[in-house]
Amino acid sequence: MKLDYIYHSGFAIEADGVTVIIDYYKDSSQEAFGKGIVHDYLLRKPGVLYVLASHFHPDHFNREVLSWKAERPDIRYIFSKDILKHRRATVEDATYINKGDIYQDEHIRIEAFGSTDVGISFLIDLQGVRLFHAGDLNNWHWSEESTPQEIRKAEGNFLAEVKLLQQTAPGVDVAMFPVDSRIGKDYMRGAEQFVERIKTTIFVPMHFSEDYQGGNAFRAYAESKGCRFLTIFYRGESFDITK
Repeated sequence: MKLDYIYHSGFAIEADGVTVIIDYYKDSSQEAFGKGIVHDYLLRKPGVLYVLASHFHPDHFNREVLSWKAERPDIRYIFSKDILKHRRATVEDATYINKGDIYQDEHIRIEAFGSTDVGISFLIDLQGVRLFHAGDLNNWHWSEESTPQEIRKAEGNFLAEVKLLQQTAPGVDVAMFPVDSRIGKDYMRGAEQFVERIKTTIFVPMHFSEDYQGGNAFRAYAESKGCRFLTIFYRGESFDITK
């Protein structure tokens, strides 16, 4: 099984006969629109194709994904219900799920967990591998700007969501989780709390846009908790996650 980094919080999982694209925002090419690992390879790859979107924010959901159906009529869309609520897509476009819902078919099981922003996070069981994509679930607080009360509230909300996840999934094989330096000096706190509570075999940073150094800075802490850390250097980079 391979994990492909597309951009920002966008990833693809390549399994036997199945491809899953999550939170597509932009393709991996920085030079040309409509070029990169998705358009040049994944959309043409044989097998079943799933497209997941955790919420309606434009850095997690690009309506362009709906046009892929012309090329791949067999595509299966699983979106957070807020995408429908905010009229970014129609009822007919996708299967919509909320926190607590489960999508399951002959190939994949997807359980929706909460977020501390909008939408959901995804717990995915695929061919014996359990993966978690956090969407915008994180301990979002700006230490330099927020009040102590705001920080406590943000942290409490985050830890409550992680506790719910922990009850179902005390461990995951792969976690894709925000490590975004734009929120200030404590930007790794959510990731630290996550790996302290959820046994994570492979940790993958995301939501760092072009700040590769900031995202990869979590490596030392992740490894101190026994995780294998995927250091990302460029868009379109692929990793073997079953070795």
